[in-house]
Amino acid sequence: MASTSDIRNGLCIRYNHDIFKIIEFLHVKPGKGPAFVRTKLKSVTTGKVIDNTFSAGHKIDDVRVETHKFQFLYHDGEFYHFMNQEDYTQIRLLEAALDRPDLMKEGEVVTILINSEDNMPLSVEMPASVILEVTHTEPGVKGNTATNATKPATVETGAEVNVPLFINEGDKIKVETEKGTYKERIKE
Repeated sequence: MASTSDIRNGLCIRYNHDIFKIIEFLHVKPGKGPAFVRTKLKSVTTGKVIDNTFSAGHKIDDVRVETHKFQFLYHDGEFYHFMNQEDYTQIRLLEAALDRPDLMKEGEVVTILINSEDNMPLSVEMPASVILEVTHTEPGVKGNTATNATKPATVETGAEVNVPLFINEGDKIKVETEKGTYKERIKE
């Protein structure tokens, strides 16, 4: 058993007969009244995100997890297939277990959280950023803007990312996986 002081991003807890992963939290200490922790929880079984508030000192049932490095192999419509980097065993997961499947390309190495009690995979953690090639974007016209404007671009995985006007097709860009936003252009 843990308490609200142990809450951190990525912690898996049992709540309402399901296992949730904490994706955001904020400790709040109002001037009047008791402190509390505002959290955003994502169900590892359904992918549904809920908001919840725990009062300070509230006991939470944390789930012991192991992390393993897996390589993303392919996606066959319903399932995403991964291979363990250590013993080459393969597992398949539903799309609900993934945070940003649209930013994952074949060969990408991810961290998978596995429940220690029953060896069931809980969720997939992407690296902080990924490098993807732009496959389609409209050409930017020089001098048509006074501020840092953006345009939509489609990357090799099929995801759409807003990029600055100077990005062209064929450029490699770094995308922040948590928000799905453009970070920088990669020079080769």
